[in-house]
Amino acid sequence: PAPSSPEMLRGKRVIVTGASSGIGEQMAYHLARMEAHLLLTARTEAKLQKVVKRCLELGAASARYISGSMEDTAFPNVVVKEAENTWGGLDMLILNHIGYSYFNYFNGDVGHVRKLLETNFLSYVAMTVSALPMLKESEGSIVVISSMAGKISTPFTAPYSATKFALDGFFSSLRHEFIIDKVNVSITLCILGYIDTENAVQAVSHAIKNTPAPKEECALEIIKSGALRQRELHYPSQPVGSMILLQAIAPDLLDSLTRSTYKVENIRR
Repeated sequence: PAPSSPEMLRGKRVIVTGASSGIGEQMAYHLARMEAHLLLTARTEAKLQKVVKRCLELGAASARYISGSMEDTAFPNVVVKEAENTWGGLDMLILNHIGYSYFNYFNGDVGHVRKLLETNFLSYVAMTVSALPMLKESEGSIVVISSMAGKISTPFTAPYSATKFALDGFFSSLRHEFIIDKVNVSITLCILGYIDTENAVQAVSHAIKNTPAPKEECALEIIKSGALRQRELHYPSQPVGSMILLQAIAPDLLDSLTRSTYKVENIRR
């Protein structure tokens, strides 16, 4: 079927993390329209209840949620066990959640970096490990939501950027191992630019000159890239792709251009 047709993921069993708002919420709605089975997770139960209700209205084959924090090292396994107990299998794991981080000069707080690594990186690894037996059985897909800050260094995001670079290193290495071992589980790394989620706009709009891209379209492109088992998604494609190319051929120029896109006078230490 065509990449945007409802048949693409009809009846598939999908976990979406960070699904109570932003891109995760929009992915849940797209998947519901495609008639997938959904297990959604995030911290806030009240928001998840509303998203699940809307997913059922939109045509999800089924939709349920489990609330909790990925700072809890046991929670990733709890989520995967819920999928196993409910469906007996899994077709797609979409890892989208992030912990809170500041947008400012690095303040030297090593504890914050450690805590953020637990949420933004180690919980992704833990969920993958738990889900892998089911994904191997279904020959399914892992979709990892990353960022331009995980491909190209940018100012004012040092802790966040470190966690996203870690995702690239781990999952790109794992992809090699899957290919060597003939494990038919795809890994799609999604490199996202500035998206118009409420959290992103609130955090950076005072300091970034660029216009954010729409979260609804971004969410659909992520789902399509995972379903088509693509290696990477760059969204929005032209600016992200151009920056990655420029990094390879003229990194100093890219660094200079990157710094010029910030309203540094609006960053208060």
